[in-house]
Amino acid sequence: MITRTFGTLISVLAVTLAAAGCASHADEPIPVRAMVVTMFDPEAKPWVDRQRWTHEIALPGIRTPVRCNDSGLCMMVTGEGKVNAALSVSTMLASPKLNLDKAYFITAGIGGTPPTAGTLGFAAWANWVVDVDLGHHILPQDDPAAPNGYLSLGDSDKPVTQAYQLNGVLVDEVYRNTKDVALADDPGLAAVRAAYPAQAGHDKPFVAECDSATGDNFFSGAASSTQTGYIVGLQTGGKAHYCTTQMEDNATAGALARAGKLDRYVDLRTASDFDQPPAGGSVTDLLNATYTGFAISVENAYRVGLAAANYLVERPN
Repeated sequence: MITRTFGTLISVLAVTLAAAGCASHADEPIPVRAMVVTMFDPEAKPWVDRQRWTHEIALPGIRTPVRCNDSGLCMMVTGEGKVNAALSVSTMLASPKLNLDKAYFITAGIGGTPPTAGTLGFAAWANWVVDVDLGHHILPQDDPAAPNGYLSLGDSDKPVTQAYQLNGVLVDEVYRNTKDVALADDPGLAAVRAAYPAQAGHDKPFVAECDSATGDNFFSGAASSTQTGYIVGLQTGGKAHYCTTQMEDNATAGALARAGKLDRYVDLRTASDFDQPPAGGSVTDLLNATYTGFAISVENAYRVGLAAANYLVERPN
């Protein structure tokens, strides 16, 4: 009787210790090497469908779980716009469920492009991200003397989030390791490109380095494009050159900067549409239309983003 009781106690103790060991291991934060940041479900879909995810981490305040695999690749969906991006990225950065000590961060999303700088489906790595909402926007009928309808905030009013220069060494490395990725295209887009004289010579997607404008104001039109390029140049002392437009990247960069991780961030945008109609076209019609380059831009954000993620997972710290 004593022997049987002692044996039972030993068995119970062994099971308890094993369970405790499993729980302890399960509670360890997941090591992240490359966190891919997408903004909405269509951008996330190729990542969700084509990668094998071994962990799904639910975080309060983020609509979909952060997904990770055992190689250190993770991806998340922030939601669209600056507020959603700032809150979601900040939540991810603060989570004790993720070990981000050696993590790199990659925005892989779609956006617009001026026809003078990019083409449908092209992929651009940013050296600068610039918030073009911040400042004084003035309608020409109210003051035609305001250059491009914009006055910058005074030095005492600047919130320091209006422009972020990314780590140029890292951006160059990622560009070199992704510039030869085979990009998707659609022959049916030739007629769309041909409606823009500036597209001559840009008859297929390519990978580039240029700069991105962030704004919650979803604009379209040649004058708005010119204003955006002007603001991007003004806020960076002429160093940045506008080639993509999107709604989140200053928020993502701002959250990373506050966490001391901005130098580990790279920003990819692929063009789903032009930021203006062709000559004689309607701005309203363009805004209400579907993005002509949507499918290839989503595909190319995945292809180029994955090549970058694979490189960064293996990059020595």
